[in-house]
Amino acid sequence: MSHQETTLDCLPPGAVASVVRVEGEDQIARRLGDLGFWAGTLVEVVRRAPLGDPTQYGLRGYRLALRRVEARRVVVRPGQVP
Repeated sequence: MSHQETTLDCLPPGAVASVVRVEGEDQIARRLGDLGFWAGTLVEVVRRAPLGDPTQYGLRGYRLALRRVEARRVVVRPGQVP
């Protein structure tokens, strides 16, 4: 990971980032790809649950909630448009 890259779980609510890649080759990584986490996709951090997990994200015209362990698999570049 370069100094400009971070993982989706590290972004604060209101942040926008561009997906770089999804880490791994397992079922979770494939499912994240099926949900639209492709390289270049813009993702917005909408809000976090009161205890910090899960977090709601907006991408490709819809919203979904991911647990921190799942969001940690998505590498992003904060504030960048593809």
